[in-house]
Amino acid sequence: MKHGVNVTALVVFVLFFVAVTVMGFLASRWRRADDAQHLDEWGLGGRSFGTWVTWFLLGGDLYTAYTFIAVPAAVYGAGAAGFFAVPYTIIAYPLVFLFLPRLWSVARVHGYVTPADFVRGRYGSRGLSLAVAVTGILATMPYIALQLVGIQAVLDTLGVGGGANSNWFVKDLPLFLAFAVLAAYTYSSGLRAPALIAFVKDTLVYIVIIVAVIYIPMRLGGYGHIFDTAAQKFNTVNPKTGKPAGSMVTGPNAQWAYATLALGSSLALFMYPHTVTGVLAAKSRNTVRRNMAILPAYSLMLGLLALLGFMAIAAGMGKGVKGYNAQLAVPQLFAGLFPDWFTGVAFAAIGIGALVPAAIMSIAAANLFTRNIYKEFLKPDATPAQETKVAKLSSLLVKVGALAFVLGMDKQFAINLQLLGGLWIMQTFVSIVGGLFTRWFHRWALLAGWAVGMVYGTWKTYGIASPATKHFGGNTAVIPGIGQIGFIGFTAFVLNLIVAVVLTVVLRAAKAPEGADETRREDYSAEAGEAAVDNAPVPAAAH
Repeated sequence: MKHGVNVTALVVFVLFFVAVTVMGFLASRWRRADDAQHLDEWGLGGRSFGTWVTWFLLGGDLYTAYTFIAVPAAVYGAGAAGFFAVPYTIIAYPLVFLFLPRLWSVARVHGYVTPADFVRGRYGSRGLSLAVAVTGILATMPYIALQLVGIQAVLDTLGVGGGANSNWFVKDLPLFLAFAVLAAYTYSSGLRAPALIAFVKDTLVYIVIIVAVIYIPMRLGGYGHIFDTAAQKFNTVNPKTGKPAGSMVTGPNAQWAYATLALGSSLALFMYPHTVTGVLAAKSRNTVRRNMAILPAYSLMLGLLALLGFMAIAAGMGKGVKGYNAQLAVPQLFAGLFPDWFTGVAFAAIGIGALVPAAIMSIAAANLFTRNIYKEFLKPDATPAQETKVAKLSSLLVKVGALAFVLGMDKQFAINLQLLGGLWIMQTFVSIVGGLFTRWFHRWALLAGWAVGMVYGTWKTYGIASPATKHFGGNTAVIPGIGQIGFIGFTAFVLNLIVAVVLTVVLRAAKAPEGADETRREDYSAEAGEAAVDNAPVPAAAH
């Protein structure tokens, strides 16, 4: 394990970091539109991205610092339970193949920029639209925070992030630097910046993973030794709890938690505003369909990345260190086994892998605020230029909120930050996906279901303590009526759905007034080149 500042690795890291920052600013000239002061241009890249740009954009969007830091950290700490991220991405793509093309079509016909725009148009409900928008913003903040935590972990390992005994300014300086870089090029270039940088990010990620899964096992005595060492660790009984530290195979008592966590996460994945933003930026319906078919290539990468948790155990990362931060396992593994110059490349992949999605997330949250709060409630007559200006400023405020998450919550298991956001955003699934296929649900019932899911999930998660924090210390609890431990977010989703169904029956029987639906059946299958799409209104005229 190397100590002090790794100058060679730091120089390589900084060079890559500076290069992509410059790319971020230059992206404003890439496919420049005639009218750049338009939310359609700044927030959706002009809806002009083809198959490969969309593939890199969505890949850069979905596979983040969470992938590099939190998933291997979960495997390092608990073993098999950390692999839930692999099946959930496999489940997600066939699922979203069914409804994302429909969302793209109706959004293109009506000029929708956000999922809350669609909900507003489908149900004629400002309240439900506001709920979806607020949930999207709220769920995005911890996800951005997770990216900043990933950058901090890298800089800590490089020796420039300060230590536990540093004052707060030195300790958190990497977060403020990341905020400044993100704020600058996101404000300047909008969605084009992360779309362009994603090419570099994904290329670096694939190079690092391929090298890691071949080179590191050679240094550690092969995969047999790696798995034997991990099994030995997880079979060791913790004297304080009287239980093993983890397991190589999910035990009977943990299977419900594993299954609900995987299924729930797959339902949440494409509800996030940033993933919807990447989809709506595609230039055609077939571009979306093709991407849902080829994006599973990233799932292979995810499985290989998860194995880094076992490699960190075999390499002795954190062994004998009381209160070891598992988030540092992979960065320290790279620093300890890679040559210094390639350590810089690997850390650049993690750092850029945090910047790209964080930029998209802040843009998506800004779109939500601008379209569904500012324009809907504060200034209905806002011009496209005013919308764009407010969106740019909002993207800065979202990053401030993410910083508050990082500075105010426990970072021992960064994965909980993302899972908290997943719990929240999953509560929008019924309104969005249900609305893409049927108008049966009543708007008031959907709003009540959303409220029940949000309150229950947040309350249960708030009450979970961990050794490092009194609240939000986990994401699983006993499932009511079943008695098994499961993902709180999935339980909240089921309660949400039950309330929405029951109340819809009651409200329809009572002939409660329904909002106007501005969409038509044919809108959900429209393709680029058709008159309905080519003559679609600009987003500012959607409502």
